[in-house]
Amino acid sequence: MNADKKQPGEVFVPNAKASTGPHDTISAFHPRSLAFIGGLKVFLLASLLAGCTIGPNYSRPEVETPINYKEAGDWIVAKPADAAPKGKWWEVFNDPVLSALIEEVEVSNQELRAAEARYRSATASVTAARAGLFPTLGAGADAGRSRRGDTGNSRSYSATLNASWEVDLWGRIRRLVEASRAGEEASAADLESARLSLQAELASNYFQLRVTDVQRELLDDTVKAFDRGLTIARNRYNAGVAAKVDVVQAESQLKSVQAQAIDLELTRATLEHAIAVLAGEPPAAFKLDPIAKFQPRLPVVPPGLPSTLLERRPDVAAAERRMAATNARIGASQAAVFPSLSLSGSAGFSGSSLSNLFSAPNRVWALGVGLTGTILDFGARKAQVDISRAAYDEAVASYRQAVLQSFQEVEDNLAGLRWLAEEGVVQADAARLARESVTLTVNQYKAGTVGYVNVVQVQATQLAEDRATVQLLGRRLATTVALVRALGGSY
Repeated sequence: MNADKKQPGEVFVPNAKASTGPHDTISAFHPRSLAFIGGLKVFLLASLLAGCTIGPNYSRPEVETPINYKEAGDWIVAKPADAAPKGKWWEVFNDPVLSALIEEVEVSNQELRAAEARYRSATASVTAARAGLFPTLGAGADAGRSRRGDTGNSRSYSATLNASWEVDLWGRIRRLVEASRAGEEASAADLESARLSLQAELASNYFQLRVTDVQRELLDDTVKAFDRGLTIARNRYNAGVAAKVDVVQAESQLKSVQAQAIDLELTRATLEHAIAVLAGEPPAAFKLDPIAKFQPRLPVVPPGLPSTLLERRPDVAAAERRMAATNARIGASQAAVFPSLSLSGSAGFSGSSLSNLFSAPNRVWALGVGLTGTILDFGARKAQVDISRAAYDEAVASYRQAVLQSFQEVEDNLAGLRWLAEEGVVQADAARLARESVTLTVNQYKAGTVGYVNVVQVQATQLAEDRATVQLLGRRLATTVALVRALGGSY
């Protein structure tokens, strides 16, 4: 660009005037001073107007919160434990193997890494949205050569700095920053929710695997007992005091239990593979050895009060933050209805010679103000506001549903632990009586007072009752883990 030629919207320093020296002064009425003062007034006015923020300010909607949990029973406490730990909740089970596996989730689980990446993306979105509050600065350099008719060649050189700023008159950008910040907090809660879910899933699978090992031990013991019964039936048949059917029944019963033991191997393998993936390891390289006589600790998990649940559950927190984000977007949509004000400016050097380009006669600068708005859009902006309001209403409903769901999960698992504990007492008696019945019936069979079919029946009953006892232990462990998860990882 030639410094002698003035373009629309720009003010140049004429080449004919020499630059002012170090001790020269510029009159307050100089055109450059007037333009600068005018631009400063526009800037100050825009800064004052930028304090206006359109749209509803966020306030968390009320949700109905019960005073106490219905199924808590004697565990209702008078004061909520607001400082309930959310750390290594799995340590209450006092199982070093479980603790080591869950620690691996934090390090190696791929789903957790994906959630962490989503959180970093949300954090970057806040930075990107906040950058809209500030001016943008750019730089450029240009060199050109042209010819027109017989006038000869001409050259042009320029180096400029450019700045532009959209003044946030109505708070549109501030609302977008608010929405992005709420989205970041929701993503952080999602990360915590994913972490808790994966930890709980691994703990549940681990206890199922251990219970499967206990059942396998039970079936191995049963196979030994049934093998002894088969020996007794064969001896009695060989002695001529029992029929061939006794031997067939004893052998059939033995084979049935052996088949059940083999079936448990598939269950165990599937659970071991699931634990490997949760710990971030390939199933082929992972092995979890059985523990002889596994006796887990069943911790007591006090639920606290329902009012504290909303602060402890990360999924509820995420739903609440998304509600805040959609509320902020209402304001952004409403602000888009009004005109936008932008300021621009540039300064630099422009001339026909590169050797003296950066000299006072070649200085150029410009200031500009732009006000733009839409006159007619056939309802597009109003529709966008309606979309934002509908999204907020949806988020409110989702939040309230998340709260209700959290209360239900706590109540379900409290009821589960309560009734499973009572069932465990009765089941223990049933298993004890079944074992006693087997002892009495086998003695009767040896004495020849009952047939072997009676032995088969009572042995099948004993096995069923023993397996039911072990399965009940697994259900109580799974329900305890589910309660800890429902409480947001607190204990």
